[in-house]
Amino acid sequence: MSFKDLKLNKPILRAVAEAGYDQPTLVQERTIPKVLEHKDIITSAQTGTGKTAAFALPILQLLFDRQDAKKKEKTIKAMVVSPTRELAIQIAKNFKTYASYTNLRTAVIYGGTSIEPQKDILAKGLDILVATPGRLLDLHKQDLINLDYVEILVLDEADLMLDMGFIDDVKKIERLCPEQKQTLLFSATMPYKVEQLATSILTEPERIEVTPTSSAAKNVGQVLYYVPKRKKMELCLHLLRHTIKGSILIFRRTKFGVDKLHNKLLDHGYKAERLHGNRSQNERQNALADFKRGKVNILIATDVAARGIDINELDAVINFDLPNVPETYVHRIGRTGRAGEFGNAYSLCSADEKSYIKTIQQLINVQIPVEVDHPFPLDPKAKPSVHKKKGSKYKKGRKGKGSKQKKKRWY
Repeated sequence: MSFKDLKLNKPILRAVAEAGYDQPTLVQERTIPKVLEHKDIITSAQTGTGKTAAFALPILQLLFDRQDAKKKEKTIKAMVVSPTRELAIQIAKNFKTYASYTNLRTAVIYGGTSIEPQKDILAKGLDILVATPGRLLDLHKQDLINLDYVEILVLDEADLMLDMGFIDDVKKIERLCPEQKQTLLFSATMPYKVEQLATSILTEPERIEVTPTSSAAKNVGQVLYYVPKRKKMELCLHLLRHTIKGSILIFRRTKFGVDKLHNKLLDHGYKAERLHGNRSQNERQNALADFKRGKVNILIATDVAARGIDINELDAVINFDLPNVPETYVHRIGRTGRAGEFGNAYSLCSADEKSYIKTIQQLINVQIPVEVDHPFPLDPKAKPSVHKKKGSKYKKGRKGKGSKQKKKRWY
């Protein structure tokens, strides 16, 4: 199937062709016709399957006939709510690329940056707004955003919005839009709360499931290293010296962990950058830009910071800390081995993470090959380290002479 078969008009097809896309992905093939039929949709698909174009292209098509309103008279007719700033920027960029031969205007607003330039953008009038929930509600409170004309509402990465605590904000945003609208919900996984949200705000939705989250990327070679927790840093350095080359994305569970590994790699002469929620928007954008340009070849990130960012030609993913949610593992390794290229995923597993490996392997239905030939093997009998609180240095039950005497108490 080609994009022409999806009944898209010539200006949009031209922009898609110039962006270098010949054939729609499966998620685009199945979602675009349903959106064009004005149906509510729930699409479950992994990161990297082309979800953004699956809603951006039909939205541009549906709004195409009303693109020529004067700038100041333009109203927000389509709104995309996205959990992270990076993802919002990426989506807006895609909309602008596909709309290059139309007069449809797109803007993006997000927190962590000055509000004044965003006020100016909104005042000029636009057709499509991409926003993060917090900043969107801030601007609405100040009466700077009018959502009365929204015809299409897109909730992207709904499961991540749930994880980040945005679910109430999302419900509020949905209520601020007109009752009669088309709602499109996209989510990589479908936990119970996302199902609940979908049931409460969508009308007779069409369900589209592409590549169930349990199927690990086919073009990715997976390797597992069992290693004592305190030796993970040394094993990571060993692998970077001898085994893993090219552009590498390393996942850690916490912001503190990201900073610690970043400092260690810099000390050893590696060119590395980091992404996590405590860094300012400018710092995050610069880190990502340096990685994409090849100025640094290692990017260390938390799952939330890395979700949805578009990184092409990634050679390897390292799971420095294994995720406790098995679906997260699938998302992480799916970032390499895209577009027909081959990639590798390396996982470092300590004794306390063995249970995570078990659930991951059950989900992907694959036994991950274990590499035993490395300098820091884990003793197979090693038990997870338990951190016990140290008690008092005094013996239990020791009492002073005074307290041993039977005293009459007033109570």
